[in-house]
Parts: sequence; C-alpha cells; structure tokens
Amino acid sequence: MHAVYPGTFDPITLGHMDIITRGLRLFQPLTVAVAGNHGKKPLFSLAERVRMVEEACQAAQADVRVVPFEQLLIAFVQEQRAGVVLRGLRAVSDFEEEFQMASMNYRLDNSIETVFMMAEEGQHFVSSRFVREIARMGGDVGQFVPPHVHAALKERNA
Repeated sequence: MHAVYPGTFDPITLGHMDIITRGLRLFQPLTVAVAGNHGKKPLFSLAERVRMVEEACQAAQADVRVVPFEQLLIAFVQEQRAGVVLRGLRAVSDFEEEFQMASMNYRLDNSIETVFMMAEEGQHFVSSRFVREIARMGGDVGQFVPPHVHAALKERNA
C-alpha cells in the first residue's frame, strides 16, 4: 500500500530517517512529502529541504519518492493516490496534536487512514527545532542528522 510521510523536514533528522526506513517495511511506495510550511519560517528553502531529503533517502530511492507540497495534506494524499498518512511520534506530547490532525483528516476523507509509528528509542528527544537551535548556537549536531545535513547546518550558521 502507498503511504505519504509528510513533514517540514527543516532539517531532516536521523529520527525522520528511522521512520522512513521502518515505514518502508510496511508501505511501498512511500512518498516523503516535504511541506512548504511558510508559517514556520523554515531555515532552509523548500528546494533545499527536498534535496536534503532526497540525498538522505538515496539508498532506498527505488521505493521512496520525495515530493514538495504546499496544499492541504488530504488533497495531496488524494493526488498521490495513497491510502495512508504515516506520522512519527516521539513522545506523549506529540500525540495530542497528531491525534487532532488525524481526526480532522479522517473527517475530510475517511478512506485515508493515519498510521502512527513510534520513533526508535534513541531518537525520542530529537526534533528539527532542537537541532536548528543547537546548530545556531554552535553546538555539534552530527549525532542527530545525516552528514550532508550536518555540513549544510554548519555552513548556514557560519
């Protein structure tokens, strides 16, 4: 079954990669949908984020599609002809907002299911927001992101 894994991915982290890798065991193909999400004022442009996700997913390229989107998620999922929205959860605090979004999406199209996947235990605390903040303050985020993302963060914050 085809699933869509949406997110801002600003930047993509090893936690995101964990969900992608494990999601591929359940869903093929898997579309990683990179949201424009201008309201969040991303550090990297949409094109930069798409390139970073593509590079991170290189090994699984045959089964992963990376697509930018700037529309209602359900409309995008319908366009992709996917039946599932895959969402990663790190902690209980993620669940409330994710549950609300899943409920709204279900009301908009009840043929599309949302599947929640817990991040691997070592990734529970990793968030793009924390990674950006640590990098901005000169901290080493190499253990939280793929090497090419680490280099991009260093360059952006130099």
